[in-house]
Amino acid sequence: MREFNGNNKLSPEQFQELLGVLKMRFERNMIRHQNIEWASVYNKLANNAGKLWSLDEMEATGGEPDVIGYDEGTDEYLFSDCAAESPKGRRSICYDRAALESRKEHKPANSATDLAAEMGVELLTEEQYRHLQTLGNFDTKTSSWIKTPEEIRKLGGALFCDRRFNTVFTYHNGAESYYAGRAFRGLLKV
Repeated sequence: MREFNGNNKLSPEQFQELLGVLKMRFERNMIRHQNIEWASVYNKLANNAGKLWSLDEMEATGGEPDVIGYDEGTDEYLFSDCAAESPKGRRSICYDRAALESRKEHKPANSATDLAAEMGVELLTEEQYRHLQTLGNFDTKTSSWIKTPEEIRKLGGALFCDRRFNTVFTYHNGAESYYAGRAFRGLLKV
């Protein structure tokens, strides 16, 4: 994984290939972004090389990013991982660096917050995760770490969500825990 530094850029070939994938996904999933035109999204993407790099990282780790909204206040499109299950290339990670360092043995390769920072994305909040679930059925067999409030994290916990029994659940775990079926879903504002 290449680390995000704000200046990361794709080659012209990578740029065109990624835009083709994003456009096809956008057109196939219009329910996720009603009243949003691809031409407007394309113009934002074409002028944000660093954001395209982050989208490429989301794609490369199995996230299948797509537009899930538009923030009028900031004039930004919201991209999230829309893979049916939590992204395969980000599974088996604990919540954050402190949790990773607290493990004495059997350490995971990375943490959700560190990996998100390396990719230049944010973890979804519980509210954002619940919004995503209104656009489809996600994490019916897996789960995803979400941004955890500091007061919970200070006590050693972290939050994750999934969808079971046609209901979205929010749970807690020790932040140092990790499972083969848990990753995180990223959010990128472009």
